[in-house]
Amino acid sequence: MCVNDLLCQGAEPLFFLDYCICGKLDDGVAQTITEGIAEACKLAGCAILGRDTSEMAGMCSPGEYNLIGFAVGAVERGMKLPQQERIVDGDVLVGIASSGLHTQGFSFVKKIILTSSLHYFSPVSGDCGAQTLGEQLLTPSKIYTKTLLPVLRSGNVKAFIHIAEGGLLGRFSHILPEQFDVILDARNWKIPDVFSWLQEEGGLSEMEMAQMFNCGIGAVLVVQKELAKRVLKDVQKGEDAWLIGKVIRHRAGY
Repeated sequence: MCVNDLLCQGAEPLFFLDYCICGKLDDGVAQTITEGIAEACKLAGCAILGRDTSEMAGMCSPGEYNLIGFAVGAVERGMKLPQQERIVDGDVLVGIASSGLHTQGFSFVKKIILTSSLHYFSPVSGDCGAQTLGEQLLTPSKIYTKTLLPVLRSGNVKAFIHIAEGGLLGRFSHILPEQFDVILDARNWKIPDVFSWLQEEGGLSEMEMAQMFNCGIGAVLVVQKELAKRVLKDVQKGEDAWLIGKVIRHRAGY
């Protein structure tokens, strides 16, 4: 999540540092965390600057872990994103597939689990393969650095959105000038079955889903209409991606 946020600024991740707080340290858990962070940094192309672990029995119960981290990146001044002054009516949105929930909406997911007939070890059908529900919900977030950094450096991207808090619809206001909005067409991308399950079990409308979850889109690029297919092709070299919508100017009385 940290390195994807750096990409929103057009920046290359340089290093990551983390701090782990626990009630009582379990060596096996600590090794698993360390290996996971090392693998993530490898995927992101950044170094692990260091890490620290503290046992704080008064703050955490045994088995509880609070993991904190941050990343630092660098970008050439003229390549910094978003470039709002370049965004115009008709720009195209390139949506890039998520791997699942990407850490979003888990408080609501917990409520759904408590009221449904399933539990975390229940098998799930559809595009989730042989995974249990718990495994599907905890699928690691996509790290987009390897695929998207060359695309961002091409100069063909006006803005990059990492879908996080606020779901699919909650992030566009961070990069669009006030006079613009977006139109999305959900028929243009594949929505993983886990989101259909959450919508059905939670009794959520399509609008509520889009305000709470990424609905299968982990990141969005804003590009010039004439360059959209070229950018899409470049992204598809490493990730599933689609043309999912466009930028529009607010109409009078809207």
